Amino acid sequence: MWGIIPAAGLGSRIQPLAFSKELLPVGSRLDNGVERPCAVSEYLVERMIHGGADKICFVISPGKSDIMEYYGASYGSASIAYVVQPKASGLCDAIFQAAPLIPPDESVIVGLPDTVWFPEKALAELPDGTLSFLLFPVDNPQVFDAVVLDDAMQVQEIQVKREDASSRWIWGAFKMPGHILEALRKLWLSRDRQDEYFGTLVNAYLTQGGQALGVKAGESYVDVGTLHGYRSAIGLLSEAAQHDTITGARVALGWPAGRLPRGLHDLSRE
Repeated sequence: MWGIIPAAGLGSRIQPLAFSKELLPVGSRLDNGVERPCAVSEYLVERMIHGGADKICFVISPGKSDIMEYYGASYGSASIAYVVQPKASGLCDAIFQAAPLIPPDESVIVGLPDTVWFPEKALAELPDGTLSFLLFPVDNPQVFDAVVLDDAMQVQEIQVKREDASSRWIWGAFKMPGHILEALRKLWLSRDRQDEYFGTLVNAYLTQGGQALGVKAGESYVDVGTLHGYRSAIGLLSEAAQHDTITGARVALGWPAGRLPRGLHDLSRE
């Protein structure tokens, strides 16, 4: 299974930074009993691996070589590849840059690298063989993509950043087989690549007879792309770390291949 991580955005809401927003230190890992900071995108990478991904593709802009340096060739049990999006042209364009890598019969997960959410293994609840969305309840659905479902949990509409959003459930990640990804890419091309947001493209897909499923397996979701979201993520992780029954509060699959613990201070002296 593949995971696609769109990481080519400028991160203008949380600038100025001296590095890619996906590498913003949020939370920690334990290294021989010593707490070390980790990048916010590591939470998504770990959750994708827990969801079954063994190959992960970062879609980066030409100036984001620091992501390649940080992650290297692997993370945990997953191999990592990189695809370049020549210019920032929206989420749909970013996702479809990776489409040539995905076989028709292989599943693919897509998530956002500047988010932190629980439970960490929620992606495992998404079914194979169809387009499905992992949903989270929020108090401010108007700033996200709210998902309207029928009684059978079929997606009826995705309300993209609408002030009058009628659902408090938003998507935080989604999964589909490669052949549906290709069908969506062809639909996007036929619409002259005008869909910047994935939600508007999915609405067109549904209008043409496509189907999608919503899975309410998410419990908490924070967008770390703003200072307010950053503070909220720190609070969420700190609270979760105090409960032994909540996993995923700290990154736990080890170091990225590009960040092996070389050159660190002697742990015994810290």
